[in-house]
Amino acid sequence: MAAAMKEGVALEEMFLQLKNEFVMKKKLDPKTVRAHFLARVKEGPPRKIDMLERYKLSLFFLLPVALAILLGAILLGDTLLEISEGRHYCALETNQFLMEMVRPIFNCELCRNMTRIERIPKISRQEFLEKYAYTTIPVVITGATDGWKALDTFSYRYFKKLYTHHRGGMESVDKDCQFFNWGYPFESMQHVFNMTDAQADLEPGEESWYVGWSNCHGDTAKVLREHYETPYFLPEKSETSTLDWIFIGWPGPGAFMHIDKVGRPSWQAQISGRKKWKFVPVPECAGICKDEYEVIVEKGDIMILDSNQWYHSTFVMPGEISITIGSEYD
Repeated sequence: MAAAMKEGVALEEMFLQLKNEFVMKKKLDPKTVRAHFLARVKEGPPRKIDMLERYKLSLFFLLPVALAILLGAILLGDTLLEISEGRHYCALETNQFLMEMVRPIFNCELCRNMTRIERIPKISRQEFLEKYAYTTIPVVITGATDGWKALDTFSYRYFKKLYTHHRGGMESVDKDCQFFNWGYPFESMQHVFNMTDAQADLEPGEESWYVGWSNCHGDTAKVLREHYETPYFLPEKSETSTLDWIFIGWPGPGAFMHIDKVGRPSWQAQISGRKKWKFVPVPECAGICKDEYEVIVEKGDIMILDSNQWYHSTFVMPGEISITIGSEYD
């Protein structure tokens, strides 16, 4: 876990270092900036080579073939996220390089004058549509989960009971959906729900943990959606994904810096706890937009983001366990 966290931090530091370099080279156009970034990402930060690293390096000669196959899958419409990125950090690293390589150039004018991520207490559908729905600008809508049953029902034990009582629910996450351990020592949903009560409750002497998964099992999805609603401010004709995204864990590092390829903007509702989000603009926006943006999402708030266009990471703030549920919308 510690090694994965260190590599996640190293990648984030590399983003910021590259941005500083690009600020000194303002004459570079976005395509040149991005090409330089890709070269550095592929190179990666310097590391000591142990036996595991030697094994990974031995796979280097197979990488061009793997890249060709994966890029072919992208062109056919397959999703890169079908790689088990949550279970193997090296797979995540390869995935990030591929995602950056195929990502469209970002319109940096959108964040040129952006000084912070707004926290808005109330917003109409029309205002949300005009300012945030499809502009890629992150925003937090506060107190947006009023009346949701999830605020009183969702917990580690609730999810454990849900997935162990619905036949095939847990297996579907591991086989058909996606599981993310974010560098913590969990190999599967079964592993997560087999932890001791002391670890689940983070009693003194226990180590913090954080995991996430997507739910694509019909029976469990039906139950989950009895406890939350489609955010009231989403455009009237928009439809949310059939997938539910759930993230749960105690204070400490959550998701390390990454970019997604889910194709649509997302919403994430903070059901319990507090979470700090960090956003880093894509490399071509260096010198145009701020190096990074941070915002804290409180219980009851909903984070709106386009995770396909922003590098982002999360950190669970001190206090109670963090539970987040979300989805994509069109």
